[in-house]
Amino acid sequence: MIYNTALPASNQIMSEPVPIVTPSAYLTLHYRLAKQGGDDIVTTFHGNPATLMLGQGQLAPFLEERLLGMEEGARQVFNLAPAQAFGERTAELIQPVSRATLDENSVPGADYQVGELVDFAAPKGGRFAGVLRELGDEVCIFDFNHPLAGESLQFEVKLISVL
Repeated sequence: MIYNTALPASNQIMSEPVPIVTPSAYLTLHYRLAKQGGDDIVTTFHGNPATLMLGQGQLAPFLEERLLGMEEGARQVFNLAPAQAFGERTAELIQPVSRATLDENSVPGADYQVGELVDFAAPKGGRFAGVLRELGDEVCIFDFNHPLAGESLQFEVKLISVL
């Protein structure tokens, strides 16, 4: 654990060092992720706080970066441009997938709807997830951009404890 060990001015009373967030810190916090000027995507402020360990994939890396160096008890709001969050939307990630490939590699008999996030096996291994934009008899169009790509976001944090 790293502590903020700045020396007090001579007329200040010595106090316990305040824990700060490090890359492997264990945290209890309230957080909120919202579209800029819009609705919450996720928030813990109206319920129980989250408890997590940095570096374990529980928060997106760009969100974890914002927490580094924050002191226990701090509250902060970060305004994130698309490039600082899930990236810009990329036209190259809107791709056709044959209906046969989709049917072979997804849930048998699934009733897909336009706008739905569909997860299916890639023909050569791995998995794909994309938003279905067009559902055709021969070809389907998928958007493989992250659903929040191109969005400016607001990330609000209230650090309750840092271990």
